[in-house]
Amino acid sequence: MLRSMYSGISGMKGFQTQLDVVGNNIANVNTSGYKKSRVAFQDMMSQTVAGASAPTDIRGGINAQQVGLGSQIGAIDVIHTQGNRQTTNRTLDLALEGDGMFIFASGVDADAESYELEDVNLLYSRAGNMYLDDNNYIVNANGEYLVGIDPESGEKIRIQIPEDAGSFSIQGNGVVNYVDENNETQVAGQIMLAKFANPGGLEQVGSNMYRSTVNDGMIGVDGIPELIAPEEQGTAGIVSGALEMSNVDLAEEFTDMIVAQRGFQANTRIITISDEILQELVNLKR
Repeated sequence: MLRSMYSGISGMKGFQTQLDVVGNNIANVNTSGYKKSRVAFQDMMSQTVAGASAPTDIRGGINAQQVGLGSQIGAIDVIHTQGNRQTTNRTLDLALEGDGMFIFASGVDADAESYELEDVNLLYSRAGNMYLDDNNYIVNANGEYLVGIDPESGEKIRIQIPEDAGSFSIQGNGVVNYVDENNETQVAGQIMLAKFANPGGLEQVGSNMYRSTVNDGMIGVDGIPELIAPEEQGTAGIVSGALEMSNVDLAEEFTDMIVAQRGFQANTRIITISDEILQELVNLKR
């Protein structure tokens, strides 16, 4: 069979994957904290028809003759660039301006006032739409606790707003303040962040959440993140009353979609032409 037919098949598979990625990006154009993905292609191995030869005293060198056998997916990257900020004027909507991610914990003992990160399940996200649960703890849309500390003791705590609090606010450095019944300002806790040298190495687990992997370059020890206060060590500041939106550019996605569509069509044409050539070969016997 012709090599071009198999090259066309590989191209069709690659462009189909690119269309899948583009479709997912467009579907999440309005998802807060979403980071777009892209597909990087690379050529497949080449078949050597004739090898290279070195120059001699009477003749120059000759380059190798190779025929490519198609393309393949080299990588599917997640692009962690800053998304646009959308103002909501809701105190529990938090946007990160800079590097870092919110940390969320599940599996925390309901009766424990503090906990250790080694004893809970940790996930990370840029989506800052927070809520208060029935016990007035700050959680995300999935009910996972926002990780914070007690600024005085340094213990890891679930940040809780007392029921009798008149109002509360969240500062750029992550400190959560509330006004008590005596009209005095108290500190409920401080939101902490995790930082990654290679955020593209994080594993997407859905619901705007990421899981740590061995290749994310997380600042920490043995898979446990070092808790970094916002606006320290180059981490992001927190903007209350706003959300970081998706970094998807619709114009770019539509352009990629057209290129992928035409590439797919061109590869189907390669298969059609290869089939016509085979048909001519078969008809030579007649």
